Amino acid sequence: MQDITAIILTFNEEIHIARCVESIRDVCKRICVIDSHSTDRTREIAQQLGADVFINDWVSYAPQFNWALDHCDIKTTWVLRIDADEYLLPELCQEMNQKLPALKETITGIYLKRRMVFLGKWIQRGTMYPRYMLRLWRNGLGRCEERWMDEHICLIHGLTCRFTNDFADENLNPISWWIGKHNSYASREVVDQLNRKYGMLKEAEIGSEGQAAQVRWLKKNVYERVPKTVRSLIYFLYRYILRLGFLDGVSGLIFHFNQGLWYRALVDTKVFAVERRMKSRGIDVKQAIHEELGIKLTDIA
Repeated sequence: MQDITAIILTFNEEIHIARCVESIRDVCKRICVIDSHSTDRTREIAQQLGADVFINDWVSYAPQFNWALDHCDIKTTWVLRIDADEYLLPELCQEMNQKLPALKETITGIYLKRRMVFLGKWIQRGTMYPRYMLRLWRNGLGRCEERWMDEHICLIHGLTCRFTNDFADENLNPISWWIGKHNSYASREVVDQLNRKYGMLKEAEIGSEGQAAQVRWLKKNVYERVPKTVRSLIYFLYRYILRLGFLDGVSGLIFHFNQGLWYRALVDTKVFAVERRMKSRGIDVKQAIHEELGIKLTDIA
């Protein structure tokens, strides 16, 4: 067991929480679950498994996570970010137990490799693997950047390294839940995209590095400059054909089509609808977002 505090944000995660907590119990000294008023057995299960449970009103991911950093009295050397529908594979736990004690003090953050599992299938191709994410950092040296979409943990200073083995992201909810989640994500990404264009908000972005920074740069400087009418199709074909997504089988086809084509097209559709409403009604972008997407920009700081 290592000197690590894990932070898990939850809302109605009884289907996932036991799997998540049990996967980290042998590597984390402390587990903190920050719940936003679940109505199922999430808190009960977490407490039974030895987690410290806190309750805090949900605003968005970054404020909730940073609230945990500030209010959970974390005294361990390391902090681990893990979502309720994720779990560490045994090989990664073993690697953490072996390597963490030997790390130099100059290493303040560790990138872990995500394995996406969709409809029971490991999605290995189509740019989905390997995906490295900063999930483990020295206490006090990492914060979650406050953005509308794609929030990442950013280091205040120090060097990083990568571990070899994987953690898994496998949501067990029905496909209708997945579709609803991505519909919500699409609205949030519209706000993020229009904010870059119109500058109606100031987001507290600390700054990212590694794969996260590369993806963000490509989205802003390449993808968003391609015409909306064709870019989602081009992106899907790039993932599915050029990056061999077709080798992921039927589950892969469903995933790449929905996440790579349908979702991207949905974002573009919502952007088009918001901007059309701005012009037809003669209103500013904030009001158009409110009327078209039902989002008040004051909802998320």
